[in-house]
Amino acid sequence: MALPADLKYTESHEWVRREADGTLTVGITDYAQEALGDMVFVELPEVGRQLAKGEACGVVESVKAASDVYAPVAGEVVAANTALTEKPELVNANAFDAWMFRLKPDNPADVEALLDAAKYQANLDAQK
Repeated sequence: MALPADLKYTESHEWVRREADGTLTVGITDYAQEALGDMVFVELPEVGRQLAKGEACGVVESVKAASDVYAPVAGEVVAANTALTEKPELVNANAFDAWMFRLKPDNPADVEALLDAAKYQANLDAQK
């Protein structure tokens, strides 16, 4: 399972990448897509939507189950990867390329509270 060290992670299995312009790119982890199986549907938050930290803002649905996608921090959605609504299987092909949405955080420092790769891996190990 891939776990890029340059990303931040949430306990609910989202990954977060800081962009040069201060926005955050968000997707689901390789662990999450693997656990869900073949993706058949992706629902993304609307651009302009204001999100609270931890708010359910999207859905990924596989042949096995549906799962909410949560906002890692509070902020405004500034982009959505609409290619995933046409081809949800892109999440299975590479979960870290198949970003779901971009967020302009209300407080950029909130990203520091997210998990680094080692802590995320420790959480996964504890769940086994």
